Amino acid sequence: MPDILPAADAHEISTLKARYFYYLDTKQWARLVELFASDASFEGFAFGADGPADFVATVSAFLADVQSTHQGFMPRLGATGPDTARGVWSMHDYLTWDTGSRIYKDVDVPAMYGIRGYGYYEEEYRRVDGRWLISFSRLVRTRIDPLVNRGPAPEYDVLGPDVSWVG
Repeated sequence: MPDILPAADAHEISTLKARYFYYLDTKQWARLVELFASDASFEGFAFGADGPADFVATVSAFLADVQSTHQGFMPRLGATGPDTARGVWSMHDYLTWDTGSRIYKDVDVPAMYGIRGYGYYEEEYRRVDGRWLISFSRLVRTRIDPLVNRGPAPEYDVLGPDVSWVG
């Protein structure tokens, strides 16, 4: 069982993970890659990845024509050493694409236009040059609900995110 993580470190790691979700949804790929240790590894995603650059290249291609909303919450964080930590985040994602334009996880669902997913991120973090980075990330899905038979989508006049608001 990991030790108690100092509050300042827990806050930094929580901010790191919040940036991860924000950069995914706002498609800020150059900023996303900066969140990972150079030797970071990945498991459980809908695609394979060999290191951070490959992960970002692959996730950016995967999300190119996808509208996404990712949420991470209820973190459980613990120290595994003076500059290492582990965490588990509950997660929910909502991904949509053009109806019938893709198959997800090799399951062909007629008229599918997206998924609603649930599960956890199991991660390891390492402090490098005074900064916490993700050194391992595993996506564990406990449920995937296909979204099917979409009717006409209403157009709402909404304000989009200002990606320069906070770094």
